Amino acid sequence: MKRLSLIAMLMAVSLAIPAWALDLHSARANGSIGEKNDGYVAALRPSAEVNAVVAEVNAKRSAEYARISKENGQTVDVVAKLAASQIINGLPAGTSYQDGAGNWKSK
Repeated sequence: MKRLSLIAMLMAVSLAIPAWALDLHSARANGSIGEKNDGYVAALRPSAEVNAVVAEVNAKRSAEYARISKENGQTVDVVAKLAASQIINGLPAGTSYQDGAGNWKSK
């Protein structure tokens, strides 16, 4: 039951991403930001603007992962890794992401 609830919460995180959509999606599309295998994003082409987007997205994700973690009795790391899998699976072609071994790939 908790697993189902956790999955539902992670789907909500995926749906909440459009709140950052314009900046995050455009930065992903131009290769400036990639999705890490730990549920967070990384600057692949750092600049002040890209770093600000990374910091904002990661702060929001961290808060959401902590909330989901508390509600489901899972560690934040477990929640973040489950979210990473869902986020990466839903990425459009050409987006950069880390595989399970931490190597950067393009979807």
